[in-house]
Amino acid sequence: MIHKAYQKRLGRCTSLMKRTGLDVLLLSKPANMFYLTGDGRLCAYTMITQEGKVALGVPSTDLEDVSRLAHFDHITGFEDEVGMIHSIAHYFEHFGLQEGTLGLEYTFLTQSMMGMFTHPHAKPAGVQVKDCTHILSELRMVKEAEEIDCIRKAATVAVVGMAAAVKALRPSLTESQVAAEAEYAMRQAGAEEFWRSYVSSGPRTNIAHGLPTARELQAGDLVMIDIHPIVSGYSADICRTVCVGGPTEEQQQAFDLYLRAQQSTIQTAKAGVGVADLEHHLHQVIRDGGHGEHLFGPPIHGVGIEFEEAPLPPGHAFFHGEKAPPPLPANVVISVGNCGLYTGPWGVRVEDTVLIGETEPTIFTEYSAPAGCVRRVSRELKVYPGISPGYCVIHVDPAGI
Repeated sequence: MIHKAYQKRLGRCTSLMKRTGLDVLLLSKPANMFYLTGDGRLCAYTMITQEGKVALGVPSTDLEDVSRLAHFDHITGFEDEVGMIHSIAHYFEHFGLQEGTLGLEYTFLTQSMMGMFTHPHAKPAGVQVKDCTHILSELRMVKEAEEIDCIRKAATVAVVGMAAAVKALRPSLTESQVAAEAEYAMRQAGAEEFWRSYVSSGPRTNIAHGLPTARELQAGDLVMIDIHPIVSGYSADICRTVCVGGPTEEQQQAFDLYLRAQQSTIQTAKAGVGVADLEHHLHQVIRDGGHGEHLFGPPIHGVGIEFEEAPLPPGHAFFHGEKAPPPLPANVVISVGNCGLYTGPWGVRVEDTVLIGETEPTIFTEYSAPAGCVRRVSRELKVYPGISPGYCVIHVDPAGI
């Protein structure tokens, strides 16, 4: 039995399949399977026909669990990779698909996985293969009300994690321990899982996405914290740069510039805006502020089941095997601030999860230091015209800890 919400998604999916000449999809990316069936896990697959029939193949150990969680017409279990290949062949035969075009997720499949799905014992010789990456991205880009609610909840959990990480900061704490504080707090607040947590400090803040290490924080360090909890299958994305002690005047000025660029970009995030326009706006503010040579990477990406997904800026989309996105409609969720300002010795960045609205954006990840931490943390609020005052430069006083 397939729930009405999934029937609606399948209806849009099959319309896209017909429009692009695909007779059947064979999906193995967990995010795509989750979107269309309610369950996505590794070592499994979903076959979807142009008539909207859904067939699942999962490890036999997972049959009961998937049957409870997923929405499908057919399900089978397999013991190993050979069993998986044979089960795919069975579904092709069951649906009478001996010729036509099969859609595969080229950007997700490894060469060995591609070999399995196109093996002559799995795929009929008369069935041709075509990439369906952009179809699934288009399908998932505009969020339903229930999806937006899940992302909003994930953002609330992200704020809890950020608050815990900032509260824990002190000299001698390692980057890995900072990440642990955030991840424990997010689990306690309702996160089932999280994507990679990035924590970098001192000179490592010049790394675009620094994974946490055993480096110990030192007084005067900038610390960049970037976390991505998963709640009810959906993600949020938040990054803050803080200082253990007081920042230098140069660091403060760079932070203020990046913050102004990020927040003014958010204010333009309304229906009809292009991703490239958002990227250009953020970068132009930083160039006008004298730090154009310190820019790196795309500052915008989509947020949903994955913390980084379509829509992506054109160049980044090409790298990920995606198509450049059209002007954004309402109810697309994006992250603004994905890459920062990197001077060489250090970097600064602020990132938030934002809902594109018809007339104005909604920020899901507003965070500032709690008033109850005055002895440990002082905050200097930087408010810009038309911008929510939920953003601040946080100075952690190492002497007060």
